Amino acid sequence: MAKKKQQKTGGTPATVALTAAGTAYTVHAYEHDPASASYGDEAARALGVGPDRVFKTLVADVDGELTVAVVPVAGQLDLKALASAVGGKRAAMADPAAAERTTGYVRGGISPLGQRKRLRTVLDASAADHTTICVSAGRRGLEVELSPTDLAALTRATLAPIARG
Repeated sequence: MAKKKQQKTGGTPATVALTAAGTAYTVHAYEHDPASASYGDEAARALGVGPDRVFKTLVADVDGELTVAVVPVAGQLDLKALASAVGGKRAAMADPAAAERTTGYVRGGISPLGQRKRLRTVLDASAADHTTICVSAGRRGLEVELSPTDLAALTRATLAPIARG
């Protein structure tokens, strides 16, 4: 994987964060279809990558604290498992407006990287099964491919089985 250099005139907070950290990554762009029912499935198809290697970023409310869950697009977030992974009792999906305001990204383009406010992050344990995974680079139609180890280190993520098929 080649390291991408960030141009001064462009990029997203996610790619800026990756470049600043000196992390190896590859950016994949595709034409986003606004009519697409699932951003993650659309990304997997467009990139020709298995849906077990493309991860979606979801924001949940765990006992009143916004928490990021990164799970394969092939599965769903197990809210009970997420709550357990962070020592919480109850989890629910966050209000979309609160997620956008807190992360600085729009729904369908929320990246676990470069968020406006660093949130507690949990990465599904299945990420460790892959050399690289793809996550949103911070806007619809843009993915970043990197090692799950680097993603976990940069986001200070906990690895836990939080997805269900």
